[in-house]
Order: sequence, then structure tokens, then C-alpha cells
Amino acid sequence: MSRVYNFSAGPAALPEAVLKQAQEEMMDWHGSGMSVMEMSHRGKDYMSIAAQAEADFREIMSIPDNYRVLFLQGGASSQFSMVPINLLQGKKSADYVLTGQWSKKAVAEGKRFCDVNVVSDTSDSKFTTVEDQSSWNTNPDAAYLHYTPNETIVGVEFPFVPETDVPLVADMSSNILSRSVDVSKYGVIYAGAQKNMGTAGLCVAIVREDLIGKADPAMPTMMDYKTHADNDSMYNTPPTYSWYIAGLVFQWIKSQGGIAGIEAINKRKAEKLYAAIDASDFYSNPVDVPCRSRMNVPFLLANTELDGLFLEEAAKAGLSTLKGHRSVGGMRASIYNAMPEEGVDALIAFMQDFEKRHG
Repeated sequence: MSRVYNFSAGPAALPEAVLKQAQEEMMDWHGSGMSVMEMSHRGKDYMSIAAQAEADFREIMSIPDNYRVLFLQGGASSQFSMVPINLLQGKKSADYVLTGQWSKKAVAEGKRFCDVNVVSDTSDSKFTTVEDQSSWNTNPDAAYLHYTPNETIVGVEFPFVPETDVPLVADMSSNILSRSVDVSKYGVIYAGAQKNMGTAGLCVAIVREDLIGKADPAMPTMMDYKTHADNDSMYNTPPTYSWYIAGLVFQWIKSQGGIAGIEAINKRKAEKLYAAIDASDFYSNPVDVPCRSRMNVPFLLANTELDGLFLEEAAKAGLSTLKGHRSVGGMRASIYNAMPEEGVDALIAFMQDFEKRHG
């Protein structure tokens, strides 16, 4: 069977070039006689893989020298705890922006450690918009401001970077490496790897150095950023193979023209898919236009009784994992970096044909 176009929200598709390279190196990495997944994380070969991955990541994201890059386990969900543990630094409260299910989880975890001030809550709109920052109820004494730039479930993406005098924290799990980011505006950026960076099991955190080393000493050692920064992310055995795959993805991004090249492709993919939806009375997207995600595109059929047939026929056409999240319904096409433009073209062609036959 030929490969399908995989529109999964995560774990998501990987670039074919990355998969092929990993396949070629599976049994013998560069003449070492062993697979990367068999290597000691402290051996010379693996240390070179880790160092190259970090160097490439720093290059493509233009990460300033006063930031540490940490390759961690526990997924982005562990960062819901690590952020307050490390950033409260004696303060009692933190600001959070609530724009979807992932920021909702971050809020819930933050409440275990501090008073959470929800500065904006778009749940009344079913998370289909982002409120202008002028309406936010921020606390000048907050330890930090946390937000989720892209929410995968409803497909909302911030059209701006919040301005704040306190450290800005962003969960970029679903849109990291998809567009240009000024890292210097942030105190912490974190992201699970399984959408745009590689395979599940790895979380990358970019942490400004002045925020490291001030965690509550009563907290577990593994939850302290300093533990990982002082040990080059190797305090314990890291997720070595996921780190290696991420390194291959970083090299692939460089081959695509870096973030600028990837962003141009992503913009084009999203624009043509939204244009196809908007040109039809058969399909619709519930998100306010300025806040539409480039990464996750939900769409509803006017006749919901056709949802099952749409998914069945799409799968036969090689268009996989298009079912929308249960809280939204309909369909969702996640078009991360690794989704080729041809995949989006194939989806649009199928949608138009389906409408002709069933509209």
C-alpha cells in the first residue's frame, strides 16, 4: 500500500526524507555498527547527534545566547507543572489566557501551585476567537503570563504576540517551527515534538537563563530547569531516539529554506484550504477569520448525516485521519510542516468532488 496523506493532529506525519534517512540509518548509524536507539547517551556518537540537533535548532529559530535549550521527557503536559515550579519564584499568582482545551489544562495545573488569574476566557464563543489584549484583565504583580499560541482542537491561532512586562510563556506544541518567532520576547517557550518536530516522547523547552535556578527547593529534582540545564539535558537518560529524529527534522527544515521557506509554504497551504471552504455553502469553518490556524483547519459539513460517508470515502482516497475532535465534530485537517502541498491539493479536490456528488 502506498503512503497516505496523514492529517492527524498528533502524533503527526513526518517528512518522507526524514523517514527514509532514519530507515537507512536504523541498523548502522554512520558506521558505528549499531542503531541510534541502542547507543549510550553519554557515548561520543550520541553526544555528537545531540549537539548537532541543538545547534541546528538554535540556528533555525535564531535563539539568543542567553537562552538554554532543554530536551526533556514528559511531553508538554509536564510543562504545565514545571512552569509554575520554576517561574513563581516566591510570587503567589500568575496570569493565564484561556483560548481552548490545552490552555484550559494549563490553567487547571497552574491552580495546583498558585492563584491563577485568567486574563481572557473565550469559552463563551466555544473558543472560536482571540480577544484583543486591550480587554485582558492582567495583574502587574503576576509571576508570568502563559498562553497557547495555537489551539489544535478548534483551530484558533493568535494573530499577535502578547505584550507584557512579566515573563511571557508559550505552549507552542502545535505551531513551533511553522512561522518566524522572536524568541527574545519570551521567558519560556515549550513544545511537544509529535506535531512539527518529530516523534512522541520528547518535549523541547527554550528557557531564558535568568529564569533558571530559582525553583522551589521542595519540588522534585526532575522538575527543576536547573537540573537539566546543568547536565545538558542528560541528568537521566533522555528520549534519545526522539531527540535524534528531531535533529533530522531540523536538518530537513534547513533544506526547505529554513523557517522563512517553511512559513511561505504553510501560508499557501492554509490559504488555499480556507478559500475552498469559504467558496462553498457545503462546508464551513467556525473560527473568526483573523484567528484561523495555519496548522489545524476544522470544517463542518452542512449536512452532518454525511460525515461518516465523507470520512469513509476520504480514507479510500488516501486522505487519512480527518475526523474532527469530538467536542467540535465535523472534520479537521492538520496541515503541519510535513504535510506536502500536494496533500492539501488532493484534499481540496476530494472535497469539491464530494460536494458535487452529495451537495
